[in-house]
Amino acid sequence: MAAFEELPEGCIAAILSRTTPLDAGRLSLVSKSFLSAAYSDAVWNQSLPSDPQFIDSIISQSPSLANTPTKKALYLALSDRPIIVDNGKKSFQLDRKSGKRCYMLAARSLTIAWGDDRRYWNWIAMSDSRLA
Repeated sequence: MAAFEELPEGCIAAILSRTTPLDAGRLSLVSKSFLSAAYSDAVWNQSLPSDPQFIDSIISQSPSLANTPTKKALYLALSDRPIIVDNGKKSFQLDRKSGKRCYMLAARSLTIAWGDDRRYWNWIAMSDSRLA
């Protein structure tokens, strides 16, 4: 373990950034150096979507995200609950363990064969639905 303790924090952060968010959290328990590196924006930047315009559009849909102090806080906020986007037609969330993007689509935004024909398809309104 002493060999890892001698590595610069930036090097440890680079190593952690190549793991999953779950593993970065687990590895932060190894030592104080790993804990400090695990809070680095470089680690969490790798788990966030890489397109800055995409992130900006998500933040514009949920203004409370604009005040997140760190990349880790932004990651946790994006993985905490779905964010409704695209005028209520989709929701977006990051998977907390893997960092993968998760989308939920509103059924009415889909093109369904014979969707307008009541012989084959019947829309049922759900008052507790998240999406329009």
